[in-house]
Amino acid sequence: MHCAGTWPVAACTDITVIISWWSHVETAPPDAILGVTEAFKKCTDPRKVNLSVGAYRDDNGKPYVLNCVLKAEEKLASENQDKEYAPISGIPEFCSQSIRLALGEDNAYIKNGAYATVQGISGTGSLTIGARFLSAFFPGVKCVWLPTPSWANHAAIFKHSGVEVKQYRYYDPKTCGFNFEGAIEDIKNIPEKSIILLHACAHNPTGVDPKPEQWKELSQVIKSRNLFPYFDMAYQGFASGDIARDALAVRLFIEDGHKIALAQSYAKNMGLYGERVGAFSILADNKDEAACIMAQLKIIIRAMYSNPPIHGARIVTKILSDPTLKAEWFKEVKGMADRIISVRSKLRDNLKQEGSQRDWSHITDQIGMFCFTGLTQPQVEKLTKEYNVFLTKDGRISMAGVTSKNVDYLAHAVHQVTK
Repeated sequence: MHCAGTWPVAACTDITVIISWWSHVETAPPDAILGVTEAFKKCTDPRKVNLSVGAYRDDNGKPYVLNCVLKAEEKLASENQDKEYAPISGIPEFCSQSIRLALGEDNAYIKNGAYATVQGISGTGSLTIGARFLSAFFPGVKCVWLPTPSWANHAAIFKHSGVEVKQYRYYDPKTCGFNFEGAIEDIKNIPEKSIILLHACAHNPTGVDPKPEQWKELSQVIKSRNLFPYFDMAYQGFASGDIARDALAVRLFIEDGHKIALAQSYAKNMGLYGERVGAFSILADNKDEAACIMAQLKIIIRAMYSNPPIHGARIVTKILSDPTLKAEWFKEVKGMADRIISVRSKLRDNLKQEGSQRDWSHITDQIGMFCFTGLTQPQVEKLTKEYNVFLTKDGRISMAGVTSKNVDYLAHAVHQVTK
């Protein structure tokens, strides 16, 4: 019998048995946060609280679109711009405004053109561009050292890019704070010419940041070990409400003579989650070196997605280049940060009022969207089962899910499972 067709067959018989191309593919574990969200949706308790989603919510628990974003979109609509491809490296003015926002207007690298900045697909895409570039061109050890813990996507991004991943100590579960001594000890033992990833501010997932004087010492140790700093800055302005303060670590390292790589995102600080707007930058010794780096970054981007999306980048560019809109953004991002800071204080105070004898100072010592509460997995399970407060098993909560309306109930529930 003649066997025809494009599928491989096990045998030429009257009944053709098709061999599956994909029978060897195993199922992947479900996304932890997605699972929590699905459980929250199914819950019918009107008191339920979702503390798992990493996106800002207003005090009514609703997604928030910034007024400056709406105004920028109105201006863009009136300009009747076309929908042609952006350059491979992105919208030039967007790239210029992004690096200036990160480093400051008077930065010498910007004045000398000794940098390469490209538009990326939010933080994840920007980090991936950098990981691919370092995998191909980094002259030292192809290994990146991540803080423990770190954003889950960090390890995946570097591993998929062919860069080995290792960890240095960062979070101290005993204090729910920064393990400064452990971090210094580990960093001093990292092989020279390795890559070290640093969260510029609002460390994800712990909310634990080094103090300014600790950043200074970290910079000196990293410099003495000849390590290459790769900063992930996803929360500039959103952490403290101050653009310059949240960029302190990045600017300090540059002042100390480090050449850095930097990934930026506008998801959190402008609420442009679905627009996927970010940037990746590398500092160079001179303008010619920067041009060579840019050429290679374009080759990487061309093979990944060819050209970045334009609408979100145009929004960011309009806001950062218009003094009135920029001033309004400063005010709005501070308002978002202040709301998070205020509910941190309220949660800590309410736990004390509930009669808790535990030290909850880490709730306000930590900063940004996330808080590592120190709750154990059994306590988390009890919190969800008995009080319908939904969070990840490691005790991390999104402070954006805490509002003036649910903070009393949340404090009561947390006290009940921890007393």
